[in-house]
Amino acid sequence: MERGVDREFIHTCSLWTFILTLVPIFSSLVEGQPQVIGSSQPIIAAPGDDVILPCHLEPAVDARGLTVEWSRPDLKPDPSDRWSWVRYVHLYRDRRDDLDMKIPSYIRRTTLFTDDMKHGNISLKVMNITSEDEGRFKCFIPNLKSTVKFSFVQLVVDPNLFTTEMPLDPRNVRTPGPDSQTRLGIWILGVVGCIVPCLAVTVGGYFIIRRRQKQVGEEFTSSQGVSFEGTLTVVDEDGGIVHLPPLDLFEDSNQQHHQSQVDSQDQQE
Repeated sequence: MERGVDREFIHTCSLWTFILTLVPIFSSLVEGQPQVIGSSQPIIAAPGDDVILPCHLEPAVDARGLTVEWSRPDLKPDPSDRWSWVRYVHLYRDRRDDLDMKIPSYIRRTTLFTDDMKHGNISLKVMNITSEDEGRFKCFIPNLKSTVKFSFVQLVVDPNLFTTEMPLDPRNVRTPGPDSQTRLGIWILGVVGCIVPCLAVTVGGYFIIRRRQKQVGEEFTSSQGVSFEGTLTVVDEDGGIVHLPPLDLFEDSNQQHHQSQVDSQDQQE
């Protein structure tokens, strides 16, 4: 009984947590306010890769006049740097990049797509990824007139994306995903689907031609009174039946043709 009550209590708490999470989002949508949207899926990269941490405003709003802060909320402050707790992965304000408050390890490694910021694109490009970059990144617009001013992007650095062999460009090596395997399967099915009908038409046409040739041969032999069943059977002028091998028949036919030509020449003389 107590377990049933506990499960019901947990379910109720989870439901209310979910509802409370959605309330700011729905209220923002109802009022037509822009909200910061990150990535619901983790971004996976190999060491040495250049990656893009996606983040944008929805509906699209020109972000060039806004302050954009990219930070590492899970990154522990450096005890030797008293300002490390307020430093950023990337800071954009007053329509330019602010390098003074940047984490030293990210200097010359990050950039925004400034040409696309007018369309609400505030994605961050991080170059030459290392294992130290793994973790959560926070995209925050403090002066945005909205209840949803920030979002998180999870970056996963997987060294196993490298192969055991040394490729020309190791950063481009990736394990084929389901989409690639699906396209390969479709391509194979397409090739097989083309070859099989062509092969069937070729074989079928061959047998049709052979059958037609056989029918023509039978019609010819029937019209000449010849039957090809083991030996050749010929009906002579007196109605007698003579059995000859196939070779003898043609030789005899040639002799008769030659004799008829000789008789014709004698009559002309």
